[in-house]
Amino acid sequence: MNILHVSSEKTWRGGEQQIAYLIEELRKNGENCFVACRKNTPFEEYCKKQNLPHVALPFANEFDLYTASQLKKYCAENRIDLVHAHSSHSHGLSVWGAVLGNKPPIILSRRVDFPVKKNWFSKFKYNYKGIKRVICVSEKIREITMPSLKRPQICVTVHSGIDLSRFENSKNTGKLHKEFNLPEHQLIIGNISAIAEQKDYFTFVSTAELLLQKGLHAKFFIIGDGPMRAEIEAFVKQKNLTAHIIFTGFRNDVPEILPELDVFLITSQTEGLGTTILDAFACRVPVVATRGGGIPEIVKEGETGLLANVYDTEQLAYQVQRVLTNEKLRQILTEQACRFLQNFRKENTAKRTLEIYRQVLAENQELELH
Repeated sequence: MNILHVSSEKTWRGGEQQIAYLIEELRKNGENCFVACRKNTPFEEYCKKQNLPHVALPFANEFDLYTASQLKKYCAENRIDLVHAHSSHSHGLSVWGAVLGNKPPIILSRRVDFPVKKNWFSKFKYNYKGIKRVICVSEKIREITMPSLKRPQICVTVHSGIDLSRFENSKNTGKLHKEFNLPEHQLIIGNISAIAEQKDYFTFVSTAELLLQKGLHAKFFIIGDGPMRAEIEAFVKQKNLTAHIIFTGFRNDVPEILPELDVFLITSQTEGLGTTILDAFACRVPVVATRGGGIPEIVKEGETGLLANVYDTEQLAYQVQRVLTNEKLRQILTEQACRFLQNFRKENTAKRTLEIYRQVLAENQELELH
């Protein structure tokens, strides 16, 4: 089948990595993948590198009818069977393309765990007849999304997956210790994610402060970049923690540096699923996380990691201390997490998504026959 993946994002984050994994697996399976992406973005670069047939468009806003008409034209030229919209603007413009006469059914991926907005356009685009499935990356997102749909039965869960082969040779090489001149036995507690509002790095910093007050000798690493970096840096400075909290910026050597963390501490307010947690599982790093969004679907308290309520710095600090002082607990968590991880391979995600594509096309054919 010919599938058009629509990605409107300006940056490359977890969602874009998921699209890349999906395309890679679908192509291995012999499906033809095409992409419509925003001009001058990392995703356009990815398409060029992978030799992926693609069209780069402005994606100016959700009412950019030029982009919508170009989607329609591209679908006609390439005999597209199915449109898979991977983000909010992609969703809106895929719907406008259909309003303008684009025929292929639309599948939508939803990765955010907040309710659908109540404005007229959100209601319209989520309930547009051409949307045949809404694929949610966690049960939590499905729960939140269903009440906004006139056809809640089109909402399905397909958990995100990761590329386990990326971590096959991952081991602690001491790279961060050397790079940042840290003593060999220095504990490192870190998070790897975009520095964005939903990741709640204020709670990460406050948890670090509490642990330091309790006498823990550790360095705290914020690995990543994002729109709130300056604000979080100012917060760290205000708390006089600049000697203890290190900002590394964006890194593309995650499989190399992740095994060096003694604890992976993720303090998100909301999270679709939290695939960097799966990366930590793969590297056998114990995870302490909040109960934000879909996180409890992968971090099972006392089994694959330790949990605390969102914003609860006291409980987060307690869980970090627990995992650092109890060798047996650490071993149980990392072993069970590693076993549990086998359910979250990118191959599984693609297989399940492909099943949904086939169901939708079969339903469509049936409708056409009648």
